[in-house]
Amino acid sequence: MSDHGTDAELHARRASSFGDQAGTYARHRPDYPRTALEWGMAGANRPVRDVLDLAAGTGKLTEGLTDLGRSVTAVEPDADMLAELSRLLPDVPALTGKAEDIPLPDESADAVFVGQALHWFDLEAAFAEIHRVLRPGGTVVALWNHDDESVPWVLEFSRLIRTGVSRGFADPDRPLRADGFGRFEQEKFSHTHRRTIESLLATVATHSHLLVASAEDRDRLLAQARAYLESVPQTGTGEFDYPLVTTVLRARRS
Repeated sequence: MSDHGTDAELHARRASSFGDQAGTYARHRPDYPRTALEWGMAGANRPVRDVLDLAAGTGKLTEGLTDLGRSVTAVEPDADMLAELSRLLPDVPALTGKAEDIPLPDESADAVFVGQALHWFDLEAAFAEIHRVLRPGGTVVALWNHDDESVPWVLEFSRLIRTGVSRGFADPDRPLRADGFGRFEQEKFSHTHRRTIESLLATVATHSHLLVASAEDRDRLLAQARAYLESVPQTGTGEFDYPLVTTVLRARRS
């Protein structure tokens, strides 16, 4: 056993680490590009009107889906995150629940979206539930925002903020398979997040590997990251667009 416990214990700690930071998460996590959401919906073989945002967090993805004119229901297991979502989006139905036990009727959604969360699920149980709540021809869509490491200064910054506990978790680039679904298709979309040095560091501090790190490790990493950002011409003064890539996977209920 490592200093951080077993892999399963660490995974559970990281998965449940966000609630105490709900307000900060809502302020500093990026949204998702409209083109990515539209591509995900296009995977359905039916009109997409009713959408489930599963593991909705504070509503970053929920807001984008409602802006596209869809009827969205949010499901989230953490009470603090759900309260933040309801504060920001009071007209969106928001239910306490988890991916492995979705509190919705059979065949009640045309699409199920999962933002930055699929890697925390028990995939077999979660996909069985997603299949249950989807209508025939509906689509499941999973999204992740990543640093755009094709940009040299972003690659170096990303290397600086990683810790030993950030390795070994599910990679959204690996092929996915699920009973009752067709082949998963993948697409990537360019995205940016308007930041300052302070707000970018605040964003990084909401990542699970830093939330479960020791205070000493967290402070050291953030100090190194600050010093680096202050030395980079693109970020040294004022606001800047932080380059991201949004990876999207979609599969149709068969």
